[in-house]
Amino acid sequence: MKKRDPLRTACRLTAAATLPLFLPQIAAGKEKPKEQPMNILFIMCDDHSYQTLSAYDTRYIRTPNLDRIARDGVRFTNSFVANSLSGPSRACMLTGKHSLANGFTDNTQRFDNTQTTFPKLLQAAGYHTAVVGKWHLKSNPTGFDYWNILIGQGEYYNPRFNCEGKVSRREGYVTELITDLAIGWLDSLPADGRPFCLLLHHKAPHRTWMPDTRDLQLYTDSLLPLPDNFYDDYAGRPAAQEQKMSIAKDMDLVYDLKLADKENEIHSAPRLERLGRNLYTSLPPEDQAAWDAHYGPIIQRFKEAGLTGKALAEWKYQQYMRDYLRVVHAVDRNVGRILDYLDAHGLAENTLVVYTSDQGFYMGEHGWFDKRFMYEESMRTPLLMRLPSGKRGDIEELVQNIDYAPTFLELAGVTVPEEMQGESLLPLLQGKRTPWRQSLYYHYFEYPAEHAVRPHYGVRTDRWKLIRFYGGLDAWELYDLREDPSEMRNLYGEKGTERITARLKKELERLREQYDGPFLPKTE
Repeated sequence: MKKRDPLRTACRLTAAATLPLFLPQIAAGKEKPKEQPMNILFIMCDDHSYQTLSAYDTRYIRTPNLDRIARDGVRFTNSFVANSLSGPSRACMLTGKHSLANGFTDNTQRFDNTQTTFPKLLQAAGYHTAVVGKWHLKSNPTGFDYWNILIGQGEYYNPRFNCEGKVSRREGYVTELITDLAIGWLDSLPADGRPFCLLLHHKAPHRTWMPDTRDLQLYTDSLLPLPDNFYDDYAGRPAAQEQKMSIAKDMDLVYDLKLADKENEIHSAPRLERLGRNLYTSLPPEDQAAWDAHYGPIIQRFKEAGLTGKALAEWKYQQYMRDYLRVVHAVDRNVGRILDYLDAHGLAENTLVVYTSDQGFYMGEHGWFDKRFMYEESMRTPLLMRLPSGKRGDIEELVQNIDYAPTFLELAGVTVPEEMQGESLLPLLQGKRTPWRQSLYYHYFEYPAEHAVRPHYGVRTDRWKLIRFYGGLDAWELYDLREDPSEMRNLYGEKGTERITARLKKELERLREQYDGPFLPKTE
């Protein structure tokens, strides 16, 4: 994007002057901490894979600013989501509850914004609260003194924002603009001694991976490693055979890979081709010129090559990965901006900094892009936290995005509601030895949908994973993650697995009753 003057607000910034002052009693039976309450900066991306954050994996990219959080704080090595889909994952994060409990199971629904969320409780306890960037829950944010969110999925270039009910378009690149808004809100806060909780939600690196034009030349000469299971044949896994998220078959040349040629000779799926060509024509003239300079030669070489079969699949993989990494590069740069702001304003020593994604993403593993499945690449998500005077290094316990809400509340000295199903991570952040869960529950609901992933639920332990697919496909899958970390061999039904299968089924039913049971539809 052409460099523009920073625009920090699209509507008035409020300092929550009408809120009560920080309460002498934060909650019944809980006295205000003697020290100043901790600020909370929660940074979340959309579809950022742990494979493309160099604190976890250095094969593809270096992310020095994100790595700063891990270096000065902790890296969770077993961090997962409860439902690998954007809207449901965000609902789990806000409420501390699994999808059936919070009522938002898939992206076709509307989030019930009257229910209890951690921002509401922090706001009532005297925190300044704000959310900027991607929301994707259809209903308006509640529990925030200030909100300024993207419309729907949001746009990479010159995006529209809804600021407390007022919609306007802003010039610039979305990752920069969201960071500008976050810094602008922090600048607006009064020096009243009250803590803040800021949710900074980036759109990136969501499909269609449109880079900041300043980053278009990055990774141009990189030959990125092909995953060992890129040509997975899905033997013994019927649900994986049905999916429509294959880079070779389903990744669109025009929509995803930017091959909207001026001669109109490259054609793809009609709807996606139309959307892809519209993405290009909607760009401002200076950005079209930058795209022409970068993608024009790529389009010409692609036409001349006449690729088919494996050569075409691997070309698509390289093109996808390069754009994805460029978009992540912009995220890392802007995380650096917000971290530098905290340092410059003396806030770093009293602010919990969190970085995560709403779920993981496939970087060609199993030949895929997207998420949804309970397999590792989509269920696992990056999670970095920097707590001043807290633990440093790795945290290996099994944690989930339902744990964020209880963590922030306990940090603030606010009573965690019994209805929240997650566990506070604060003892782990403080380096305390504490009893911890030995298994995680997962439940994905959205079907039929674009990528044709069947609904399923399952249990994951430190070594084993058991999944049950339903909704027209009754199938089980069992994986030994120690011996088969790529989940290529379904052991379900094999001789010698009877005892572990029985034990996992028992644990799965326990978790299902705990998390879903009270909220399942009643049957006659």
